[in-house]
Amino acid sequence: MKLHELKPAEGSKKSPKRIGRGTASGWGKTAGRGQDGQNSRSGGGTRPGFEGGQMPLYRRLPKRGFTNIFAKQYSCINVDRLNVFEDGTEVTQELLVEKRIVRKIHDGVKILGNGNLEKNLTVKVSKLSKAAAEKITAAGGKVEVI
Repeated sequence: MKLHELKPAEGSKKSPKRIGRGTASGWGKTAGRGQDGQNSRSGGGTRPGFEGGQMPLYRRLPKRGFTNIFAKQYSCINVDRLNVFEDGTEVTQELLVEKRIVRKIHDGVKILGNGNLEKNLTVKVSKLSKAAAEKITAAGGKVEVI
């Protein structure tokens, strides 16, 4: 079998229902909408969540908490991910993106303390956990918060 010989299995592709194409089709005149009522009209129907005037579910349920629109979003990585760099490298947020360790710098990069670090590096990032800072300095590196 070759790529140009591929086709769907027999009976797997159903032809679409062509409505409003004459009485002989079985879907003529009202085209499956019925005679009268809101749904027979163009633009008819109700909005999603409408329950016929009854208080809708999303308004009946109690609300809790709030979303802080000023919350900062950091890209987090662990200390052991920094072992890919050579000794004496200055690790910046831009370098982390370039090496694809971090995909995107939102409001900055935060380094967490999971794992071990064998290289002595100069790390310049937005935030660090205490454990991460201790592991970097213990390996002979420097920490700088920008």
